[in-house]
Amino acid sequence: MGPSDLEEIISDIQTSESPAVIVGPGDDAGVYLLNGIAIVETVDVITPVVNDPFTFGAISANNSLSDVYAMGGRPVSALAIAGFSSCDYEPVVFKEILRGAVHSLNRAGAVLIGGHSFEDAELKFGLSVTGIIDKEKILKVSGAEDGDVIIITKPIGIGILTTALKGGKITDDGIMPAVEWMLTLNDKASELALKAGAIACTDITGFGLLGHAYNMVKNSNVDFVIENNRAPILENVQEMMDAGMVSEGAYNNLKFLEGKVEFSQDIGEEGRLILADPQTSGGLLITLKEEQVKVFEESNIFFQVIGRVVKGSGKIIVR
Repeated sequence: MGPSDLEEIISDIQTSESPAVIVGPGDDAGVYLLNGIAIVETVDVITPVVNDPFTFGAISANNSLSDVYAMGGRPVSALAIAGFSSCDYEPVVFKEILRGAVHSLNRAGAVLIGGHSFEDAELKFGLSVTGIIDKEKILKVSGAEDGDVIIITKPIGIGILTTALKGGKITDDGIMPAVEWMLTLNDKASELALKAGAIACTDITGFGLLGHAYNMVKNSNVDFVIENNRAPILENVQEMMDAGMVSEGAYNNLKFLEGKVEFSQDIGEEGRLILADPQTSGGLLITLKEEQVKVFEESNIFFQVIGRVVKGSGKIIVR
């Protein structure tokens, strides 16, 4: 399923026209006005990307929390969602996953208040997260303006490295740089985006950098021009690509983006696949006025300017 497929599905279903719905389906999370308080809600579930259950639980929680941060919100509470085979996994595995999730929630200042489990042949875990948000300062996926600069707050290539781990081409130690990024909350990046008066924002997850960038420009009158050599890439990614460690998701993302992305002729398939690589707990993709980049420059968090917004017709240009 591509990044705009859900919107197309929902378009044929009657959704609420209640004035309390500030942001409905189609963005990173929904926003609802309840007794004057704007609450932001999201849900996400993933399969294991690392071998250690505690670390997987922490990463999965970060991945779920990320949508709240992408909207400019602050997470408050969460419900756990777990699918696993009781015949294949001891209870201690599930306990460690929950411990990892609670660890991430504690770091985010949120609490686990319940959840639901179900029998599944494949291990899955995630959170449904509720947060609060200033209704006057909501970051949305759309709205990028001509002249904005585009920044990213984490390097890419996580999907390639986690695929390599599953394929036995890299060790647990070798993937640690990617793990550290997956364990990094997007809270500070979100706060800086709000401080900088960001125009549009999303988090980079399963559809990769290009898929989520396209979601920001589709059906608009602007294009994203992305400088390929500016995209930050994790160490060992090229080596693992040379070993054939590219996920099916990257190929699917690239296929979905046919006709939506214009690549410079000197960017081969490998370069395109890196930009389409599915991320887990990836960084924020933000557009803001050039003079406000100083807000990030004066901080101590990682970021990289990777391109610019120009007048156009809703496509991505990679050069």
